[in-house]
Amino acid sequence: MNDTRQYPERPIVGVGAVIVEAGKVVLVRRRYEPLAGRWSLPGGTLELGETLETGVVREMREETGLDVEVGPVIEVFDRIFLDGERRVQYHFVLVDYLCWPVGGDLQAGSDVDHAILVDPASMDAYDLTAKAQAVIARAVDLDRASPRPVR
Repeated sequence: MNDTRQYPERPIVGVGAVIVEAGKVVLVRRRYEPLAGRWSLPGGTLELGETLETGVVREMREETGLDVEVGPVIEVFDRIFLDGERRVQYHFVLVDYLCWPVGGDLQAGSDVDHAILVDPASMDAYDLTAKAQAVIARAVDLDRASPRPVR
């Protein structure tokens, strides 16, 4: 895969989601860099002319097979990766949303090799980044405040 996101001239906008179903959260294992082989939240880059929410719906369908209802923004943050020479190899501005599945079947899609539902109490086994753990914790709190019905 030719990664045109490496060494960008400016930050790239990405969208992601914490998909909550019956108190569990969807995790994916990344197929490509950055974070290849690591467990993470599903997401990807926004396409030209695409709204943030439309991008979230598309990315969730592509990566997890799920159709989602998009809820509130959980967090907006930078994810910057430096190479060995301290040059910016990747720079994403990410907007993560709380989402709930409304259709489809959970399965690994485009940029991931595995997709699973995990109890938030079991997250330590998946070696998530500290930021992913914090985003998930906040999403679980938001979901408790305004839960959606189980499908």
